[in-house]
Amino acid sequence: MEEKALTNNVVMIRPHNFGFNEQTAPTNKFQRKANGAVNSKALSEFNNAVKKLIKNGINVFVFDDLVDLDTPDSVFPNNWVSFHSDGTVVLYPMLARNRRAERRTDLLYTLSELYGFNVSRLLNLTDYEHKGKFLEGTGSLVLDRGNHIAYSCLSERTDSEVVDRFCRFMGYTAVKFKAYDKDGFTIYHTNVIMNVCSDFVMVCLNSIRDEEERNRVIDSIESSGKRIIDLSQDQIQNFAGNALELLDRNGRRKLVISKKAFDSLSTGQKALIRKYDEMLTVNVDTIEECGGGSIRCMLAEVFLPIKKAAKGKVTYKSKR
Repeated sequence: MEEKALTNNVVMIRPHNFGFNEQTAPTNKFQRKANGAVNSKALSEFNNAVKKLIKNGINVFVFDDLVDLDTPDSVFPNNWVSFHSDGTVVLYPMLARNRRAERRTDLLYTLSELYGFNVSRLLNLTDYEHKGKFLEGTGSLVLDRGNHIAYSCLSERTDSEVVDRFCRFMGYTAVKFKAYDKDGFTIYHTNVIMNVCSDFVMVCLNSIRDEEERNRVIDSIESSGKRIIDLSQDQIQNFAGNALELLDRNGRRKLVISKKAFDSLSTGQKALIRKYDEMLTVNVDTIEECGGGSIRCMLAEVFLPIKKAAKGKVTYKSKR
C-alpha cells in the first residue's frame, strides 16, 4: 500500500513533569541543565505552540502527561510511537528506563475508538530493550514515507538490527550511516541532523564523516528527486535539522521549525525553503535547552486511515 507522505494530524503530550533527564544526558549532548522553573516555562511554550499550530490549520490531538510518573521527556512522543497510513502502529524500544513509562495504551485506544482512526496492526519492538538494542521512533528514523526510505544515524539509541526489523515489516529501504557533532561526539538521533520534505531535504552533510556513507545519503536524496539544503554544524546545534513538514487544513505545506532554528538559517536558505513551503516558527527555547530536542520531536504524526471525521483540536485528560 502506498503511504501518504504528509499529514494534517499530530499528537502532542502536554508536559507536567518536564525537566533535565539525567538518564538521557550521557547520550544527548544537546541538553543542558537550566535554571528556574523549567516545567512551567516548558508548559507555557507547549501551550503556545499548540495554539499556533491550530491557528495555522494543523489538527492537534493533545494528551496530558500522567502527573504521577517520572517522565521528564514525555513532551517528545515521536520517540515511542509512529502511526502509518496502512493502519500500522509501531512501538519502539527506548534506551532510558524512565522514557519507557511514556508509552500509553490509553492514547492508542482513544485515537482508535473516540477519534475514529483505524488501527489494523501493531509492530511491537519493545522486546529489544531486554537485548540492550534500541530504536527511538522517528527520532532514530527519518522517514521518506512517499519513497519508503528510512534514513538512520546509528548510535546507542539507533541499533542497526532493529532498523532492519522495522524496514522488513514496513517495506522500507534503510540508508544507514554514522554522524558526529563538531566535537566528534556521536549524534544521538537522526532527526537532529536531517528532515525530509516533499521537495527538499535539510541535512548536515559535514556530520557524516565517512565519504562512502555521505555519498550514499546524497545519492538516495537526489535519486528521490529532492533538493539538498546543506546545514552547518552550528545550525544543527540550533536544531535547524529538527523541523517537520505538515499540511494545513487546506492542503498547503508548512515547515514547522523552532525560532532558534529559524534564526540560524541564512537568508538564502530561507528563500529556498519558501519556494516550496510556508515556514511556521514556534519558540520552544526551554524545551530545546533542557530537553535536548526541538519542535519536530514534540510532534507525532498521525497517518492512520480515518473511520470518521476528526476535526479541530481535541484534548483528552488521561486517567490511570
